[in-house]
Amino acid sequence: MSMALYRRYRPQRFQDVIGQEHVTRPIMAALRAGRTAHAYLFSGPRGCGKTTSARILARCLNCAQAPTDTPCGECESCRELSLAGGGSLDVVEMDAASHGGVDDARELIERAAFAPARDGYKIFIIDEAHMVSNQGFNALLKLVEEPPDHVKFVFATTEPEKVIGTIRSRTHHYPFRLVPPETLEAFMSGICADEGIEIGAGVLPLVVRAGGGSVRDSLSVLDQLIGGSEERELAYDQAIALLGFTDASLLDDAVEAVAARDGASLFAVVERVVQSGHDPRRFVEDLLQRLRDLIVVSLAGEQADDVLTSVPRDQYERMLVQAEHLGARGASRAADLTNDALKGMVGATSPRLQLELLCARLLLAEAGPTGDSPASQAPDAGAAPRTPSGGATGSRAGAGGRDRAG
Repeated sequence: MSMALYRRYRPQRFQDVIGQEHVTRPIMAALRAGRTAHAYLFSGPRGCGKTTSARILARCLNCAQAPTDTPCGECESCRELSLAGGGSLDVVEMDAASHGGVDDARELIERAAFAPARDGYKIFIIDEAHMVSNQGFNALLKLVEEPPDHVKFVFATTEPEKVIGTIRSRTHHYPFRLVPPETLEAFMSGICADEGIEIGAGVLPLVVRAGGGSVRDSLSVLDQLIGGSEERELAYDQAIALLGFTDASLLDDAVEAVAARDGASLFAVVERVVQSGHDPRRFVEDLLQRLRDLIVVSLAGEQADDVLTSVPRDQYERMLVQAEHLGARGASRAADLTNDALKGMVGATSPRLQLELLCARLLLAEAGPTGDSPASQAPDAGAAPRTPSGGATGSRAGAGGRDRAG
């Protein structure tokens, strides 16, 4: 069986960790100077390199060339902690989701009392640390506060606020971040080149969007596309169909119909969305993303190209025309209505009906500068007209005339 991409391309050095330079640089400096802490807390979104960095830190600490910020990859410890290795007795990984009780903490305390079997440190990597119970944390508190010289801790968690303050205050906290789209696209482009995969235009931005800035999630999506590809080529149409995103041509037609106030064309787009099997809610979500891009194009001018770097060139050229037709105010009004509709579609029993109502609102919002139709600006038929002097005419004046006549 082939190994998943996120495992095969897991970094083995801090220099290979992408998008986390604010974390890797100070840790590498501490490793070179021999000033490492006894406990670390790595926090951040899933799939951004917390556990991977903890393993790299363990390799650096127990490398035969330590202190070093780059594992040699040749000593016995480095080989055991590599992707092909079976693990080291002196590096213990625990999943707190299933080992977070007080009994597990006591077992860890007992294991920490013994010196390393071979290497310089006994390192405990506790994943999903927020799942450790308060009793378990309290049992570990003394050990984390004053550990033996040969013991080091690395806590990895997606929810650092759930780690009790007495533990957090005794660690060096490094927050990991989501990886920027440009960095992630360049990384995956290199992987596709290594794998001999030809990438169609616009595919990688879709993968990055589906992964949401997580390296692991993005590589899982890319792995899925590669697994189902024919002739080692990733086509845009295939990626759109597999990931469930809306075809760009549907969004182009919808925006142009709104700008031209063409109801027939806009509702024809709705029919195409339904007939092609697209999820109406996903279409609305993608339409909101397109309107956001048009606002950026309208307001940023020539600098918009630097902001929308993940947008394919041909699509960007079409968006320039759409932004000119719709305008910044029109795009902003349409985005507000689309965002409100998207919130209302959560749990809706008839998403197509909600989509059609949104289309009607988008057309009516473009009917006038204030968003009102001309008919809504007509005077109330039941209201009495005013005279130039501010007086009212009609039945009251007529009654007064009859009184005077009488």
